[in-house]
Amino acid sequence: MSTPNILWLCTDQQRCDTIRSLGNDLIRTPNIDKLVNEGVAFTQAYCQSPVCSPSRASFLTGRYPRTTRCRQNGQTIPADEVLVSRMFANAGYRCGLAGKLHLASCSEGKVEERIDDGYHDFHWSHHPQPDWPENAYTQWLRSKGQSWKDLYSGPSTGFVKVGVPAEFHQTKWCADTTIDFIRSNQDRPWFFSFNCFDPHHAFDPPPEYLAKYNPDDMPLPKFESGELDAKTTFQRLDSVWAHNSPGEFHTAAMTDADRRQVTAAYYAMCELIDDQVGRIMDSLERSGQRENTIVIFMSDHGEMLGDHGIYFKGPHFYDEAIHVPLVISAPDRFQAGLRVGGLTELVDLVPTLLEAADMEVPKRVQGKSLLPHLTGQADPAHHRDTVFCEYYNSWTHGDAYGTMLRTTREKFIVYHGTDQGELYDLNSDPDEFTNLWTSPDHQSLKLRLMQQCFDASVLGMDPWPPRRGAF
Repeated sequence: MSTPNILWLCTDQQRCDTIRSLGNDLIRTPNIDKLVNEGVAFTQAYCQSPVCSPSRASFLTGRYPRTTRCRQNGQTIPADEVLVSRMFANAGYRCGLAGKLHLASCSEGKVEERIDDGYHDFHWSHHPQPDWPENAYTQWLRSKGQSWKDLYSGPSTGFVKVGVPAEFHQTKWCADTTIDFIRSNQDRPWFFSFNCFDPHHAFDPPPEYLAKYNPDDMPLPKFESGELDAKTTFQRLDSVWAHNSPGEFHTAAMTDADRRQVTAAYYAMCELIDDQVGRIMDSLERSGQRENTIVIFMSDHGEMLGDHGIYFKGPHFYDEAIHVPLVISAPDRFQAGLRVGGLTELVDLVPTLLEAADMEVPKRVQGKSLLPHLTGQADPAHHRDTVFCEYYNSWTHGDAYGTMLRTTREKFIVYHGTDQGELYDLNSDPDEFTNLWTSPDHQSLKLRLMQQCFDASVLGMDPWPPRRGAF
């Protein structure tokens, strides 16, 4: 086969349960559904951190956050880390990006500092707001005689803001830029990252998309009365006030109508993404490159969306925060319509893409290739025994240092330097309502999982861990 192109579609803060063909009948995602039907859906895929920068550093290098040393949203990835885009650029690919990269701080008016990332075409827009003149989306709006501040002047209704019309939305700009790149690079292999900001908060879809979803049809978030009594300090804190918000997201003041409205807005943002995915895929088809392009659709982490009383993200390891969509499609190369239910990590993507392009996987890469699943040569019910996730004081929770180990049956979380943690029996409690951390009947299980989590933590610092049983 000829050298494949790589089209990597990565959204920001999109939950795993936002795809219609994978079980959500309230949302409309026909274009992502088509990718699911044409490719392989990894239905138990997990990110390696519940916040942006550590997760992105991890899946772009194939290494765990602690190994990359990009552990917090305010940190810059060290210059000696090698992104997969640089690996493909070294192999002769033309590499491009539209949207956010977020491997360095963008706070207080700073433009993201880049390492040698391999991107030849770098159309950077960390978020839609015109905080920097370097924001390529802001420049695009200006070229069309538009201003984000003027476009974003619609009304707010409760906790939802009416956003920019779809015609001038950042997600649409990301798609336009992706389409331009596809059309301009038909004579050589390419690697492109579509990194829109949506459906990240604020909850502000275009008005025409918001009108498609009736809040009365939306479910209420998952919550059991009294569940927070046995949860951590960090969760009780975030159940009162959604941190990292513009300041007005007082969670405890929300009514059920507010919660349904926020869910409707979030689904509307996901539908806008789906429509832009459709435009990109149509362009790929028309250019004659679809058969030779590996398409990945995924997100960097999830969104709590009110479940367990929490919105946004933080030092939380509920599946809503770390379980993400992951679909990989390539006609004539990979299986079609396959669902892989084995535990999967986003760190597995780098070795998968390198092997699919017949490129060497460097020893520093820690992920486990998914290629045997894509080609139908592995048992779809199993890929990993466990998944591992990390959080290191990334935002306002000054003493939150957490690590998580998840098996098919249990989830174990420890908050280091404290006596707090979480333990869930996922067979009897799949929604993670009942924290068994202090349960006398579960102390032997807690000890076993603590050892496994400690092993994963230590071995995750070393790209060349010892073989199991070597000692």
